[in-house]
Amino acid sequence: MNRTRHKKKIMKKPNRPTILITNDDSVYSKGICELIKIAREFGDVVVVAPDRVRSGMSRAITHAEPMRLNMLHKEDGFVVYSSSGTPVDCVKLAFFALFKEKRPELLLSGINHGSNASVNAVYSATVGAAIEGCVNNVPSVALSLCDHDENADFSYILPVVKSIIEKTLNNPLPYATYLNVNFPTGKLDGVKVCRQADARWSEEYDQKVSDYGDVSYLLAGYFDDREPQSQDTDEWALTHQCASIVPSKVDMTNYECLSQLKDLYGTI
Repeated sequence: MNRTRHKKKIMKKPNRPTILITNDDSVYSKGICELIKIAREFGDVVVVAPDRVRSGMSRAITHAEPMRLNMLHKEDGFVVYSSSGTPVDCVKLAFFALFKEKRPELLLSGINHGSNASVNAVYSATVGAAIEGCVNNVPSVALSLCDHDENADFSYILPVVKSIIEKTLNNPLPYATYLNVNFPTGKLDGVKVCRQADARWSEEYDQKVSDYGDVSYLLAGYFDDREPQSQDTDEWALTHQCASIVPSKVDMTNYECLSQLKDLYGTI
């Protein structure tokens, strides 16, 4: 990394917030391009995103090899970098190399091509990047559309994305809380603030045996919503053509069973 070059201050217009944008579909994806256009209406935008698709990497970081941070574009109030690292690496690098003196006012991760609702949030690098922003006390929002098509239609969700950006900038999120936002495919009939559904993937691999007897496995599987009738979940919202907004926390402590387990294990 050229340390001297990346220590230059970001050009910033007076009274405009700085918005950091990343994703896991690469800096070249349609989803991030749509998000950039909207975000630039609200502030100065700094993009640091992977140079290739990095989906499904959750909170993975690079620790055994050097990473690159390359400037692709720069103009007043807008700069784009690509990184050879993971989405979480992108956020870490941005904070280290570009925001040493002052953190951005908002971090946006997405817009992802594909759902990150329910258990998918556990595996998602889109969500992982938002968590990293949250860890660093930056209001963070993960945004996903339930459509894997690289040419997916984002037009009908953009007004809601715009409203979410505006509201998040003007209304600070609670401490250590980020938003996981998902949009249904095809049309949008409303927005629901809800909880994460109880779901899992089953039969997760296709197994193949070669002519020589070698066995290989390809990720596949079936999504199993364990509570399809519960109307307060993100999966229910998406099934009924509503955007889901799930407030999520970095703290993974199960406070409901804390006292019980203290009694059980505290005497060991």
